[in-house]
Amino acid sequence: MHRTIFTPEHEQFRQLVRAFLEKECVPHTAEWLEAGVVSREAWRKAGELGLLGWMVPEEYGGLGIRDVRYSVVIAEEIAATGTQGIALALHNDVVAPYLTDLTNAEQRRRWLPGFVTGQRLVAIAMSEPGAGSDLKQVKATACRDGDHYVLNGTKTFISNGLLANLVIVVARTDPEAGHRGMSLLVVEEGFEGFERGRKLDKIGNRAQDTAELFFRDVRVPAANLLGEEGQGFYYLMRNLPAERLGIAVYAIAHADRAFLVTREYVQDRHAFGRPVGRFQVNRFALAEMKTKLDVAHAYLDRCVQAAVDGELTAEEAAGAKWWATELQWEIVDRCLQLHGGYGYINEYEIARLWRDARVQRLYGGTTEIMKEIVGRSLGF
Repeated sequence: MHRTIFTPEHEQFRQLVRAFLEKECVPHTAEWLEAGVVSREAWRKAGELGLLGWMVPEEYGGLGIRDVRYSVVIAEEIAATGTQGIALALHNDVVAPYLTDLTNAEQRRRWLPGFVTGQRLVAIAMSEPGAGSDLKQVKATACRDGDHYVLNGTKTFISNGLLANLVIVVARTDPEAGHRGMSLLVVEEGFEGFERGRKLDKIGNRAQDTAELFFRDVRVPAANLLGEEGQGFYYLMRNLPAERLGIAVYAIAHADRAFLVTREYVQDRHAFGRPVGRFQVNRFALAEMKTKLDVAHAYLDRCVQAAVDGELTAEEAAGAKWWATELQWEIVDRCLQLHGGYGYINEYEIARLWRDARVQRLYGGTTEIMKEIVGRSLGF
């Protein structure tokens, strides 16, 4: 299907991304899956090639480019190459807006150069054992004590939790003010009382580290407050639509990959004397999936263009996220079915794609929460 949202510059960038992934990431897939974490060297290589922090102002090492289409290219190439573990979207799409838009000049000088080079890896700590999609239930507290905040709390499901040098922590600076009492604090590696817990044993995405984080009387300098005190919830709500669009884009790219490997499989796999793909029921299944993927690309490309134009709404991002991830699961599950028994064998790529797809309907806000956001926009 012909797509019109990309310029020649985006396609040149795509070639650079593909070359990086095939050289620096794909050969290490087995190693990273076994370790449950990506090497720091891969991150530094990404930084050297300009694949990190291009939205950062030039004076801090970036290119000053604000264009979500570059992130779309990365998501599509990660899926297309089967790359595992390296959370470029977390770095560039999720965390970058906080570090570029909420920091003051002194914070930018401290943090942004390393963010661009891959020397400073990042994470954002929102979820807690009792607070997931409903951020209003966050229990972590940060009490002001002179020129510091004393931070206490537990965070879980934190992507890049083991590798991160900087962690943006969502905490209550005014426990009595509800969602108006939340603030964002940057905790740096080495702060006393900041501890990393166990690496969580996940069903899928096993090469990307996901950890528990503990904060026990961590003295965070007031100079590490992001933006204004008490505005954390509003900052989170402002940035979540971009995160959700990114999840939607990756969902369809991932489904594309599942469709491709399945199409190749049913051409080579024979049953009753002919390729499996020649049976009418299977041809129809492939035709349905192909059409749905074409529709999905047209839909998401329109959402991406809206984001480029500054017009994407929170409701549109929520709708794209739930619809794309549900379609991803439908297609990947059907692709596994077309593999028959071999689809359940781990040495076949479709098995990993199936496992990795499941979480997409959970993080960034569950499907049910996304529908709630869309429903409220309708007046219900």
